[in-house]
Amino acid sequence: MLILGLDPSLSCTGWGVIRVEGSRLTHVANGQIPTLAKAPMAERLAALHRAVSEVIATYRPDRAAAEEVFVNKNPQSTLKLAQARGVVLAACGGAYEGRGLPLREHAARAVKKAVVGTGGAEKAQVQAMLKVLLPAAAIAGPDAADALAVAIADAHLG
Repeated sequence: MLILGLDPSLSCTGWGVIRVEGSRLTHVANGQIPTLAKAPMAERLAALHRAVSEVIATYRPDRAAAEEVFVNKNPQSTLKLAQARGVVLAACGGAYEGRGLPLREHAARAVKKAVVGTGGAEKAQVQAMLKVLLPAAAIAGPDAADALAVAIADAHLG
């Protein structure tokens, strides 16, 4: 089974694909999708949709996983995150000629607990565990690392 983990963000969306065979996890690919901060919002969202759709078409995952939305102290940041997240979910929903790619959502604490063993883990701890769990992976950056963590959590959470 292939799982696509997604870490939606307007500035840089992370993605990671893992293969799950029983209890064995294997890194397939990962990357980051940045958008141009000075571009109009509609163009940024369209570019994000295209890029996520291309990842789905390229790797043909069996399901996707994303972190549940959280609320920032800044309402504008929350709104931008929600818009980016909506576009990412729409790309999953429109995948495979209208059949859609099943998508599951996990709380950030559940992701950290599944990867590190504690829901209060720091980003550095999550990234260190990724090196243990996916030793052959060359991780594209912090957003890709977060996406791989979501995919691993989804594999562990069933």
